[in-house]
Amino acid sequence: MRELLTIAHIETDFSTKFGVPRQSGLVGGLKGRIVFEPEYRNPEALRGLDGYSHIWLLWDFSEARREGEKWQPTVRPPRLGGNRRMGVFATRSPFRPNNIGLSSVRILNIDLHTPDGPVIEVEGADLMNGTPIFDIKPYLPFTDSHPDALGGFAQEQNTAIEPLAVHFSDSLVSAFSAERLQALRGILSADPRPHYHADEQRVYAFEFAGREVKFRVADGEVDAWVE
Repeated sequence: MRELLTIAHIETDFSTKFGVPRQSGLVGGLKGRIVFEPEYRNPEALRGLDGYSHIWLLWDFSEARREGEKWQPTVRPPRLGGNRRMGVFATRSPFRPNNIGLSSVRILNIDLHTPDGPVIEVEGADLMNGTPIFDIKPYLPFTDSHPDALGGFAQEQNTAIEPLAVHFSDSLVSAFSAERLQALRGILSADPRPHYHADEQRVYAFEFAGREVKFRVADGEVDAWVE
C-alpha cells in the first residue's frame, strides 16, 4: 500500500489539542487557512471548487500517534466521561488503526495567487495549527446530508449537555478581536474540559491565537481571562 501523501497543512489559532472543538462545525467562527505543499500549489487543482460551499478534509491525527503500540478494539470516549468503553469504529477517537481524521468545513474564500500559492480560507475547523491534510473533497448536500440519520450515544450525550454561560474579563476582551471573542465564547460554552473533571476550583488553560486563555467552571458558568 502506498504511503499517504501530505498535500497541505492548515493554519489555525490552536497550538495545542486542549480547547480544540470536539467536532468540526460546532464553533462556526473558528477560521483556518489551508496552505498547500509546494508540489501541489497548482491553481488548476482547485478549478471548480468555488462552486461549493463546504469541503471534507481528510487529515492526520499527527499528535495522537503511539508508535509501536497495537491498536485497541475499544476506547473510552470523553463524551461518556471516560468511564465506558465503546468500539473504536463507533467513535471518532484519534486512537485507531489508521490515524485519519475527517472534518467538514465551510469555504470562506479561495485565493489562487498568494505568496504561499493557492490558499483556501475556511471556518468551523477542529484542527490544530500545522495539522497535515491528506485530501480535500467537495461536500455534496444531495448525498452527504442525511437529516434522518441516527447519532447513537454521541447524539444522546450532546442533547443532555446545556451550553454554559461565559463571562470574559476586561483583559481578555482587550486581547482579542470581536471575531475571535465570538469563537472563544463558542469554545467555552461547549465546556472543553474532560467530562470526568468536575472540580470547580480548578483553573484550566489553553493556547489560542498566541495567548494563554485561562478559565474556571462553576455552577454552569465559565469565567475566562488572560494575564
